[in-house]
Amino acid sequence: MSALARYFNSQGKHVAGYDKTETVLTKNLVAEGIEVHYEDIGAAVLIGLEKSNTLVVYTPAIPASMGELAAFQEKEFVIIKRARALGVISSEFETYAVAGTHGKTTTCAILAHVLYQTPEKCNAFIGGITSNYNSNCIIDADAKRVVVEADEFDRSFLELKPNYAIITTMDSDHLDIYGDGDHLRKSFNDFIDLINTNGHLWLHSDLDVSNFNLNKALKISTYGFSDQADWKGENLRYENGHFYFDIKNGEKQYGAVEFGLPGKHNAENALAVFALCMRNGVDEQVIRNAFKSFKGVKRRFDFHIRRDDLVVIDDYAHHPTEITAFLSSVKTIYPDKRLTTVFQPHLFSRTRDFMEDFARALELADELYLLDIYPAREVPIAGVTSKVLLEKINLKDKYISTKNNIVEDLKNNKKELIVIVGAGDIDTCIQPIVNSFKLE
Repeated sequence: MSALARYFNSQGKHVAGYDKTETVLTKNLVAEGIEVHYEDIGAAVLIGLEKSNTLVVYTPAIPASMGELAAFQEKEFVIIKRARALGVISSEFETYAVAGTHGKTTTCAILAHVLYQTPEKCNAFIGGITSNYNSNCIIDADAKRVVVEADEFDRSFLELKPNYAIITTMDSDHLDIYGDGDHLRKSFNDFIDLINTNGHLWLHSDLDVSNFNLNKALKISTYGFSDQADWKGENLRYENGHFYFDIKNGEKQYGAVEFGLPGKHNAENALAVFALCMRNGVDEQVIRNAFKSFKGVKRRFDFHIRRDDLVVIDDYAHHPTEITAFLSSVKTIYPDKRLTTVFQPHLFSRTRDFMEDFARALELADELYLLDIYPAREVPIAGVTSKVLLEKINLKDKYISTKNNIVEDLKNNKKELIVIVGAGDIDTCIQPIVNSFKLE
């Protein structure tokens, strides 16, 4: 939503909107000239607005009962979902879309960073704040192409008609929307059908699309660290503080590709971008240089403290698969440090649907602090709480905490490695935690 706000603001439109809480991001929007308020003011939102020149864009995270939304509906303003707005904007450009239940934000940011280093530049709408640009929106007035994060939530990505696309993962998620994994997979099939037949799709080699009804004219390539991949990653290694991997495509070899972010999952994200960009004629050295200068995405393996005695990392992981990948990567880099994990579950429905999987993923920690479930758009579900989840986790050192108490709780004994994990408002805890340890 904030990326769309920034785009419309760059086009000279008057942009204003609502958010539930004030954050660093909303403060930045205000500094850029975008009005933000934090209370549902109901029909008062209509004051000074005219239907003829006002577009209302909303996210499905807004509950249907919201007073402002109801007021706009009652007065019959033009109202569209954010996905529709993104679809309309991207239709004016050559579109590069990145989809997947995990990994799409980082992959989207990598792709945008590489393409922005070329003479043709690009625009981009990314689902996270890129550290290179300190924004989730990249705008170049002359660019003819756009990189977009294709979100499967609420089937949003079906508003896009990409020329090129990457699909990273198709794990079951958003079952409150889809009901089951089969319906989620069908939605990805529908997304693939929207890709221009003169375009190209890059699929992770672990994805099974054998039951998909694919357009035979669409060119498809696979990538991954498996022998079956068309673009194969090999020999992932950590040397002198840097991460490297090799790439093989047919008879062609690309050795010692350096990438700034740790973890096999991030190497795979970079591999997908490397394959797409090489196929589309981007100079290999431009790609390599962009990989080396890529600083990551806020809240994706985001280091806040890197001292010999203490490391603090923050990550947006909120699905068991993501948590497993993240914690495993952390333990690979710091095998001798005791891992303290602070996790805020996101959504009652997701916690219910993957309760056992969350428990197994969180057992990778040595010490765990669970915060209350972040409800987002949902109301509580009976029997679904952080306490219930905690009981299923086979760990000796496991605790319930709160946003107000977590700083003091973490001070109870010496910490070596702290990770702050989740997709709700746990980000408001990051700076207080970091500040408390910086003062040591």
